[in-house]
Amino acid sequence: MLKIYAIPASLYCAKLRILLRHKNLEWQEVSPPGGYGSDEYKQIVPSGNLPAMQDSNLLLADSEAIAEYLNEIHIAPAMLPADAVARARVRALGRFHDTRLEPALRALFPQIPPEKRDSAILKEGGKSLSRHLSVLEKLLVETDLPDDQLFLCDCGFAITFDWLAAFEHFLKLPITWPEGVQTYRERLSQLPAIAEEYAAYRPVLTSYMQENS
Repeated sequence: MLKIYAIPASLYCAKLRILLRHKNLEWQEVSPPGGYGSDEYKQIVPSGNLPAMQDSNLLLADSEAIAEYLNEIHIAPAMLPADAVARARVRALGRFHDTRLEPALRALFPQIPPEKRDSAILKEGGKSLSRHLSVLEKLLVETDLPDDQLFLCDCGFAITFDWLAAFEHFLKLPITWPEGVQTYRERLSQLPAIAEEYAAYRPVLTSYMQENS
């Protein structure tokens, strides 16, 4: 059985769980010994990253590397297209999430506590995220993914969209959602593995925001 080091509210841990659910894999989820970033955990995972996966003698600590590995050794259902061009575009979407959209969201995490909140930073952060969402809408049109399949790139967006919605609600973050992105978000929410993860994850996210904001 796979061992997954994770913490409940982590976006990237939730991203991985969507894949695990979609592949119908069994896993044991454990907290990092000593807590996230602890020296004790770094004795196991030197980078301290979450999630991390132990599969027999293999240890991986990057969510994208874990996803690619699991998709290769557990072939069905496939989470990359058969066509090389389509595969490249799916990977490009995944990189856009990990290197553009999610970091722009994460940059606003220091704004969660009310005493540290700065309306000017939130305003600029909302503009930045809105620009990224506008780019995403164009990328989705170019990629033209089937509506009834789940791909590797979808897993991260599904969770980040929920964080964006939480920031809108709790921090009053001003975001413009393009119509194409709204349609994509709704489509993702209907896919079984994402719906299952939402059922477990959304109460955790809501509790986290209520306790910290």
